[in-house]
Formats: sequence, C-alpha cells, structure tokens
Amino acid sequence: MLLWKHIIDFAVNGNPNPERRVEKSDEDWKEILTPDQFRITRKKGTEMAGTGAFCSSHKPGKYHCVCCNQPLFDSTIKFESGTGWPSFTQPVKENAVKYEKDVTMGMVRVEILCNVCDAHLGHVFPDGPEPSGLRYCVNSASLVLENESVANE
Repeated sequence: MLLWKHIIDFAVNGNPNPERRVEKSDEDWKEILTPDQFRITRKKGTEMAGTGAFCSSHKPGKYHCVCCNQPLFDSTIKFESGTGWPSFTQPVKENAVKYEKDVTMGMVRVEILCNVCDAHLGHVFPDGPEPSGLRYCVNSASLVLENESVANE
C-alpha cells in the first residue's frame, strides 16, 4: 500500500518505471481526444468542481487513462470526498501513476499523471481515509470506466 511518504519519495527522487510508454504529438492527441480531454490531460487543465461525469458514479469497474487506456484506479477504492472530483485511495498498481511536484496556483502540491503517457490526471493529497490516508483527486475527463462485467464477457 502506498503512503504519503512513498508519494513524496517518488515526486522528489523519481517514479517507478512504467510497463510501457506511449508518446504522441499534440496533433495526434487532438485527433483522439475531445477538446476538454485534450485541455485537461495534455495541457494540465482541470474541470470545475462537481461537473465531471464520474463525480457521483458508483458503477463497478476499472478507471483507465482516456489517452492510452492504462488501468489507473479501481471502483472499489473510490470514495466520496466532498471535493467535487472523483477520489480514490490507491492506484491499481504502484507504477500506474507518476508523481511530480507542482508549485502552480500559489501552493505546493503533488500532481498525478498517467505513468504510461504523462496525461495529467489531477493531484494527490494526504487527507484521505485510512488505511492509506491518501486522496487521489482526479478529473473525470482524464478517465474512462471499463465495466468489468462487460469486459469479461
């Protein structure tokens, strides 16, 4: 289980190696993403609180990166944080998410990105529920939900 000390270590000293890499030009990304998805994932934008498709969704499945389809989060560790963005306590694997120090907006935060394609997902904070104490605050536009019952048929 990842804890805040692991997140800080990754952000400062380097991230776990991804299983694969996907790299494309902005033009290539624009061909497969909606304008909002491109703005959020490729230009580090954000959704307005409470507007994302997955804010209050409780459907089962795995949340994948909208850009490269890398599995990122499982619906079983999604929780209601009251922030207006989907929140998770852990990624599906230690190397699914990349962590970078973010000093924009007049504060210090830890940005989370897809470790395969560097898509901006959101931020992680140390104010989540136990046992990890983590809150991965994610933009819905950076995710696609793969329903497990459909995927396994």
